[in-house]
Amino acid sequence: MGQKGFYLDMTTCIGCKTCQIACNDKNNLEAGTLFRQVYESEGGSYPKPWAYAFSLSCNHCAKPKCVENCPTGALSKRTDGIVTHDKGKCIGCKMCTWSCPYGAPKYIEKQGKVGKCDFCVDLIDKGENPACVDACIMRTLQFGELEELRTKYSGTANIKGLPDSGITNPSLIITPTQEAKK
Repeated sequence: MGQKGFYLDMTTCIGCKTCQIACNDKNNLEAGTLFRQVYESEGGSYPKPWAYAFSLSCNHCAKPKCVENCPTGALSKRTDGIVTHDKGKCIGCKMCTWSCPYGAPKYIEKQGKVGKCDFCVDLIDKGENPACVDACIMRTLQFGELEELRTKYSGTANIKGLPDSGITNPSLIITPTQEAKK
C-alpha cells in the first residue's frame, strides 16, 4: 500500500466551497473551524482580469513537520501515509499548528485541543472516498495512491501562495491555472 494523496484540478474549480462544507459536516466542526478551506485569488486588469480558486486541507506530507514536532506523539503517520491525530494524546500545545507550513492543524478553543483532516480515514478504510472528494460537484478533487495519481494527472505541488514543496513533500498534485503557476 503506497502513499495516499489528493489531486486538485484548479482549471475546473469554481470556488463553490462544497468540499469545505462537506468536510465541516463530516467532522461536525463549528463555524470558523476549517479542516479543508477554499482559497481565492484574483488579479489582472481590464481587459484581462483573472481569478482562480483552490481547495486545500492537510497534505499528508512525506515529511510532516506537524508529526516531527508533536511532543506527545498525538500526530502520527500510518503505513499508507495518512497523518492521523489522536485527541487522547493531544495536550493542545499548538506546536503542530506552528510547524505546518500549510496551516492544516487547527486549534479548537472549546476542546483545548487540535484537530485536522484525517483524510476521512474511517471512510477510506471502508473503501469509500473522503467526504470532500464525493461532494465536489465539478470533480475537481480526486484521491488515491499518489503514484497512480501522478501517472494519471500531470501537475505540481508548487503554486503561487503555497510554500515550496521541498519543505515537507506534500502528497498533493495540482493542475494549476496559468496565473497560479510559480
